[in-house]
Amino acid sequence: MPLNLIKLCVGAESLDDLEQWIAQRTARAKQAGVEPEHAHTTRMMPKRRDELLDGGSLYWVIKGNVQARQRLLDVRPFTDSAGISRCDLVMEQIVRPTQWQPKRPFQGWRYFRTEDVPADLTEDAQALKDMPDAMRTELLELGLL
Repeated sequence: MPLNLIKLCVGAESLDDLEQWIAQRTARAKQAGVEPEHAHTTRMMPKRRDELLDGGSLYWVIKGNVQARQRLLDVRPFTDSAGISRCDLVMEQIVRPTQWQPKRPFQGWRYFRTEDVPADLTEDAQALKDMPDAMRTELLELGLL
């Protein structure tokens, strides 16, 4: 059974913000003649790397709700120019919207058990992605979604 991570998507106001940021980084890499790769750098190295790479994903919390996931492709440790150990969480560039799930703020990343993760949005539910965030949040809080 794959293991997942959960992380706050700091600075993103919406799922569209995350997707635009990925598209911008991809375009810059292509302009520079570099193979595009989507990675998030973090200080803590996951000790359960093999379980994460066995089909696991990074779930993104945006504005207080788990809203999307990206499949993990690699977890690469490195030492930065200041001598601090870090790692890159390398993900596929496809962002998969999920059912919204409220999540309180936390620091860093956490392991996210498979039984706790929200389901991906089905094709029928993709219309929810186009719903204004404030409306979707209110409907979720009322238990209508």
